[in-house]
Amino acid sequence: MRTEERILKPAFYSSNDLLLCQLIVTIAALGEHMEIRKIIADLTVQRNRIARAIVALEALDSTDASISRGRPATTAKATPKQPRKRGLTPAGRKRLSALMKARWAARRNEAAKPAPKPVRGRRRMSAAARKKIAEAQKARWAQKKAAAKKAPVANKAEAVAAPQAE
Repeated sequence: MRTEERILKPAFYSSNDLLLCQLIVTIAALGEHMEIRKIIADLTVQRNRIARAIVALEALDSTDASISRGRPATTAKATPKQPRKRGLTPAGRKRLSALMKARWAARRNEAAKPAPKPVRGRRRMSAAARKKIAEAQKARWAQKKAAAKKAPVANKAEAVAAPQAE
């Protein structure tokens, strides 16, 4: 590729730009040997060729309507359609009502169920163990009361310390 061609080629170009680039490259290659009148004659010939091509393409486009692409042209409608009403029919309304009633009934039933009692981490004493401890405590108090009746105590501190010494 010659340097003239690299300089003159744009990144995006149309068919007219291509022809112009080709002409400029030709002129640059020939140098000053080509006359200006000859250049004008060549440009006129190319312009005429392009004009004939455009006329031919337009004629093809207008005669062959069946091949045309895109959305067809709109025509005036004789009777405009009534806008469709949106909404529920009575049957649809009953169906939705039944579904919603069933949904809310299920929620009420779910809410009515008693919540399970939380399991405590604390250990409980059996009734038999509680009874045994209560009897042992009663026996201790009975001994303490009996000891207090035998010897009157002058000091409370001595009375509390005496049963523990036994």
